[in-house]
Amino acid sequence: MIKYLGSKRVLLPAIREAVRDLQPSGTVLDLFSGTSRVGQVLKQDGYQVIANDHNSYAATIARCYIQADRESWLNHAQQEIGRLQDIADANPVEGDNLGGWFTQSYCRESRYFQEANGVRIEAVREAIQAGAYDPELEAILLVSLMEAADRVDSTAGVQMAYLKQWAPRAHHALELRMPELWPRPTSGPCQAWRKEALEAAQSFSGGLVYLDPPYNQHSYLGNYHIWETLVRWDAPETYGIACKRTDVRERKSAFNSKPGCAVAMEEVLRELHGCPLLVSFSDEGYLAREQMESLLRVHGTVETRAFGHPRYVGAKIGIHNPQGERVGKVSHVRNQEYLFLVRPPS
Repeated sequence: MIKYLGSKRVLLPAIREAVRDLQPSGTVLDLFSGTSRVGQVLKQDGYQVIANDHNSYAATIARCYIQADRESWLNHAQQEIGRLQDIADANPVEGDNLGGWFTQSYCRESRYFQEANGVRIEAVREAIQAGAYDPELEAILLVSLMEAADRVDSTAGVQMAYLKQWAPRAHHALELRMPELWPRPTSGPCQAWRKEALEAAQSFSGGLVYLDPPYNQHSYLGNYHIWETLVRWDAPETYGIACKRTDVRERKSAFNSKPGCAVAMEEVLRELHGCPLLVSFSDEGYLAREQMESLLRVHGTVETRAFGHPRYVGAKIGIHNPQGERVGKVSHVRNQEYLFLVRPPS
């Protein structure tokens, strides 16, 4: 899996237990799926999972890990990943100014990857583009490439900035690996959606909904803009030292706004009225525990489970400016995570 701010890896046992307590089987909608880590364990537990995210890179991850099934794609995907690795190994050749727009933006104008790996990433991505693959197989190959690039990047875990000095891993050559796929659950085929949260809520009925919305002003598109570009392969116009996509400034979510977060949450919950709900939130978020509980009580009885949790890796490393220079001190390295279980009236 890629390095990801807000990953629920540590909370997975508690989330699995809470889902079982609310709904022992059936369908689960993961409304803000991110890396789909939660959806993967629920798929393994036999749930029919629908993973939704409005970002293209996250929807692609979900198509790989949630929608694509091991029995359908393992052998074919392994063969194609081997072929793509051969393409990566054949690049770069000797010469100056290798690569195209991707290498120029993310290896020369910025320093996310060494140039040799930028050229390899481009060569593999162009091969995927030319392959005219089935969407599920294409997603598996893109995730393999995304995760390989993540293993040789030079960041503190987010793409708001790159490190001033090269990370040791950045000197390694790009290595593609087979993503770990899971068998189709007995409850039925899983799906990956790419919809805004409100649209996905309006499209869903008949199961449990897991909500892990953004906590604060930092958008996931801004934090992972290179993965969005790698998936969309659209040579976007960029801005600033970090070479962010210009749509990072244009695509705004109410969940990243302190005055808008509660309203957006209330609108989504209204569409999900009658569904069992599991909400994951942090004490560092825009909504305090009491405010979240008040919003949720309209939809059923609320049980809150609290957990001490280490903050994201960037908090431990410290605050850096776009040049990768440390500019602030770490205030604390742990926070409080909440799981809110909502049982609708019977």
